[in-house]
Amino acid sequence: MPTTSRKKPFVPADLDCSTWPSIEPYFQQLAASEITSPAGLRKWLADLSDLIAVVDEHGTRLYIDNACHADDAAIEKRYLDFVEQVEPHVKPAVFELQKKFLASPHRAGLREQKFAIMAREWQADVDLFRRENIPLQTQATKLVTQYNKLCAQMTVDYRGQTYTMQQIARFGEEIDRVVRQETWELAEKRRAQDVAAIDGIFEELLAIRAKIAANAGHANYRDYAWVSKKRFDYTPDDCHRFADAVEKTCMPVVRAMDEQRRTQLGVDKLRPWDLAVDPLGRAPLRPFDPADIPDFVDKTQAVLRRISPDLAEDFQSLRDTHCLDLESRKGKRPGGFQATLEVHRQPFIFMNAAGLHRDVETLLHEAGHAFHTLAARGEKLVFLHSAPLEFCEVASMSMELLADDYLDAFYTSDDAQRAKRTHLEGVIRLLPWIATIDQFQHWLYTHPTEAADADARHDAFLKISGRFSSPLVDWTGHEAIRRTRWQRQLHLFGMPFYYIEYGIAQLGALQVWFNYQKNPGDALKKYKAGLALGGTRPLPELFKAAGARFEFSAKTVAPLMAAVGKEIERLPA
Repeated sequence: MPTTSRKKPFVPADLDCSTWPSIEPYFQQLAASEITSPAGLRKWLADLSDLIAVVDEHGTRLYIDNACHADDAAIEKRYLDFVEQVEPHVKPAVFELQKKFLASPHRAGLREQKFAIMAREWQADVDLFRRENIPLQTQATKLVTQYNKLCAQMTVDYRGQTYTMQQIARFGEEIDRVVRQETWELAEKRRAQDVAAIDGIFEELLAIRAKIAANAGHANYRDYAWVSKKRFDYTPDDCHRFADAVEKTCMPVVRAMDEQRRTQLGVDKLRPWDLAVDPLGRAPLRPFDPADIPDFVDKTQAVLRRISPDLAEDFQSLRDTHCLDLESRKGKRPGGFQATLEVHRQPFIFMNAAGLHRDVETLLHEAGHAFHTLAARGEKLVFLHSAPLEFCEVASMSMELLADDYLDAFYTSDDAQRAKRTHLEGVIRLLPWIATIDQFQHWLYTHPTEAADADARHDAFLKISGRFSSPLVDWTGHEAIRRTRWQRQLHLFGMPFYYIEYGIAQLGALQVWFNYQKNPGDALKKYKAGLALGGTRPLPELFKAAGARFEFSAKTVAPLMAAVGKEIERLPA
């Protein structure tokens, strides 16, 4: 880990953040500080930033450790002790300091736009804060930990070997249809064992979130989430317009792709286990051996070097600091994420690589988040490091697209073209799933009575997903699985109302990518400039800085889908 660049730190480097009594005096000192000038306010903010960074990094390390070792009781206890014994005290302390800043007459002396952005966000936090919600939020975190633990424990035995759920997914690309069906059904049978338990966890989360919203004076959790996520630049109606645009512009393309797939496979009906295999009967794309993670990392770095030597150097810094945990193994939490160690401004990437092409996309995606973290290092205040999530995902999704022309680091020339086509088809298929999850969340949190009932919840998901599902896929005999597919979407549990961001960002990333096709140097310059702004500008300005437009109705979706369609047509089947 590199040495921190903190200058004249307010908090000692060896501060024990595992207990509240060791942290509390620093919050008390800031609360009691007399601020007599704009310069004094800047110094006070710098001290608060230093304190928050230290506490945040401690919590993030515990979170990462728990994700990497979800089956370790001692590690889980340390993480939950922090969640239960420290965070509930930090939140009200931060609330009081946010109020102190907002009430300061010296705010007028902080003329930079970034302080107006910060004040708007802090005002939203203050408006929502209720002390009675702290234990509820702690309880929700514990429930999400239970869900993650359940998922981490899921394994499947097949032909004498045990596989995690990520590893068994490899067989979905096998040419042998019997193998695909066997492994798909085994995986779904295993998931079915925990459907009731996961439903129970989710119902508790729904009830808790309803209480949190009501305590904060909101009619439902959607209204609460809109404020808590600082969605100042769009409305729920914009999300519905996005869904309508996806249904009208993406679904016809998806249906056409599925009909082509059915014909190429030579089957009467597509089944759920037919959707990942190569339709022309070619061997699955295997970009790397999952037992050789260093090779995976080497090849990813080679791709990044061809996009930008600077980005390759940034990626090397993650290797040098041991901030990559990529392999899939028993007891490890599923999914992938990038977390930031705020004191050191150091990214950490977590994922479960199983030797699939999707793993390449995932590592590039999380690398994009890491580049965003590193690009924004110039901003000294921790509160302004992170952009709104809608733009954070532009950083990551753009990297997936920019890498498409350099995949020969993993494959032969023919397979690299095939991988690019697979990715672009995946972009078109992803938008309907994003719309499904987002519209399902709108329903969940605006129909609390029905959502509390498992059957009604599953029925609603089935109805909503029907808008964005291809009728060419036959689910006969597996209807129950189709109704509960939402349970594997981690965001619904740990990050409620977070998913539309991917759709908004995908449209931004496509614009960055098409700019790159026309002028690589200029597009990269703008991309990096947007990342460097961190959270100091509103969403429309961040998109503009990166060379994209912040708009996600049919006006934007339709031409982008048409352009992606043309790119796919130019690639060999």
